[in-house]
Amino acid sequence: MNPISNIWNHPKTSAAGLLIATVTIASVLSQQGISLGQAGTGTVVTLASALATALLGLLARDPGSTSTAGSTQKLGAWALIALLLPLPFMGGCSGATVAQDIVHWTPALQSAVATVDSTAALLMPADAPIFSAATVGFDAASNLLVAQSKAYLANPNATTLAQLQAQVVALQQNVNAALLSAAKIVDPASQQHALNAISAVGTIVNAMLALVESISSKAQVAQMAAQSTIKLAQVRPYLDGSQAARIVAGHYGEPLELARIQVAQAERNAAQAGL
Repeated sequence: MNPISNIWNHPKTSAAGLLIATVTIASVLSQQGISLGQAGTGTVVTLASALATALLGLLARDPGSTSTAGSTQKLGAWALIALLLPLPFMGGCSGATVAQDIVHWTPALQSAVATVDSTAALLMPADAPIFSAATVGFDAASNLLVAQSKAYLANPNATTLAQLQAQVVALQQNVNAALLSAAKIVDPASQQHALNAISAVGTIVNAMLALVESISSKAQVAQMAAQSTIKLAQVRPYLDGSQAARIVAGHYGEPLELARIQVAQAERNAAQAGL
């Protein structure tokens, strides 16, 4: 079959193939730590992948994109495959790239912790002490994680990685314990304020945890899981998925739908690892 005429006769299917190829190539480049420069808060490779994914999703939903129901289903299936390719904070990148990404999350972490510090004033007088007691360790633990992230970036070796693994798990456990405590607040408005503030910190810590997990061996991940006494599954009902997607999308400068997939996949990976 003449490839030129095939493209002419099936333009939308050909466009889908081109978009899938773009996402695939971008995934390979990301795995090799190739960024092709910065684009906003992300990279050119990440931007190209996100745009191709978004366009592919629109194409897959277009009722007129194919002539039969069967071919429409096939196009949707290919779109799903493209969406499930490795994503920015899901691992596969070089250690140096991941280390830099972890450090890039630290300003957002510090900002989220600062919001937690000011949230007690929004709660009912009887609820504020509960919230303050639950989050009292956030400042120290987040400062240690920021320092350890920068130490690993400056000197990425087994020792600094082990310290980073321990510190990110420690903060994650603080956040999980705080979520369980905040869930006991009776006043609905106070509880919502408390959970929103803690969940924002949790989103960032979980993103950093996913990055650390991606550069850790199976034995190291198992050790991290052993240190996690409060599992993600226990606090999942108190996490705001929409808020998490907005935070991730804003950080990477990507479509919200792509961020939702990243968050969901990170949670599945954490659950499978026993975290």
